[in-house]
Amino acid sequence: MKILHTSDWHIGKRLMGRERLDEQEAVLDELAELCEREGVELIIVAGDIFDTYTPSAEAENLFFQKIRKIAGENRAALLISGNHDDGVRLSASTPFSEELGVYIVGNDRKPLRLTSARAVKPIASGKGYAVFENGAGERAFVSALPYPNEARFKEEKSELPYVERIKEWIFEGEKANVDGLPSVFVSHLFVLGGEISESEREIGLGGARALPVEALPSSNYIALGHLHKKQKMGKGHCYYSGSPLQYSFDESTSEKTVKIFDLTSNGVENLREVPLKSGRKLVRLQAGGAEEGATLLSLYPDCLVELTLHLTEPLTSSDSAMLGAHTNLVSLLTEVQTQNEMSFESRKGLSDEKLFTEFYRSQYGEEPKAELTQLFLSVLQKSVEE
Repeated sequence: MKILHTSDWHIGKRLMGRERLDEQEAVLDELAELCEREGVELIIVAGDIFDTYTPSAEAENLFFQKIRKIAGENRAALLISGNHDDGVRLSASTPFSEELGVYIVGNDRKPLRLTSARAVKPIASGKGYAVFENGAGERAFVSALPYPNEARFKEEKSELPYVERIKEWIFEGEKANVDGLPSVFVSHLFVLGGEISESEREIGLGGARALPVEALPSSNYIALGHLHKKQKMGKGHCYYSGSPLQYSFDESTSEKTVKIFDLTSNGVENLREVPLKSGRKLVRLQAGGAEEGATLLSLYPDCLVELTLHLTEPLTSSDSAMLGAHTNLVSLLTEVQTQNEMSFESRKGLSDEKLFTEFYRSQYGEEPKAELTQLFLSVLQKSVEE
């Protein structure tokens, strides 16, 4: 059975307030075309379908349109809830979605319905697992553990430590594979040693909510979600697929891919990464001034840019306007370089103008321009009058 592993779509996620639904739409269309072209039979989405518990109507509409396209006429898609998803809300559509080959597992891990007449469908299911079969009669055992949020821990009271509780939940699904079918374990977890990017929120650090890779089951393939950079964990076929788009600037050098493989009686075969081309690339640039920065911005018109300027004096209004004219500029950082330190001699009795001049010189190593000084004094006077 040919399987595709993806995760962390984060539909509705913005980049510093900038809408990216059009990019998310493009990459989901790319996934659908990839499934069709590669003959994928089962798509596994390892959590964080949406970016928030209460996604916008536009985000939900995009999801319902594209997941139906991804499932196609005869494929099956299995999705689990992540830490950004409301598992109850996400799985509320299952009475309808399962007829279209879309199976959603929330924290309750309810069994999947077995009524589908599609070519790829579940033929057995229980709490936290399902057996999928394709048109050739090939079968794959899939156990699923959605993100175990705090509400779930409170509902299922236990004195066991976090790792032991997770291992219990994993075993609840895994124990059903009595026939020893080739297997996939899918979950949304932070595995100890995973590389985090700036776009991930609320990831447990310090070990309190980290799971050692040894606690994962001995499945033929482990499909993880939660971390946005693709990475391999441990020695076997255990992978974070990563997000399909670059969601923070520290991912600017991270290629976005999905995993495709054949699951056979011999285990995982023909495993490969397929690059994703949709979405605007994120770029980090540095320049020594506004003009140089504007020139660099013009070289990356199709990218989203974080620009750091190394300055010896503050930006003027004309500098800011020149940079702001570049619509690809998302984040502007400035670093002012000065070699002078402010001395601590008494400044009692100095005029406002002299105080400002002294402060400016201590910060930038030179005298302020006359127009800047006059602007400061006028603003100061206005604040006094008010």
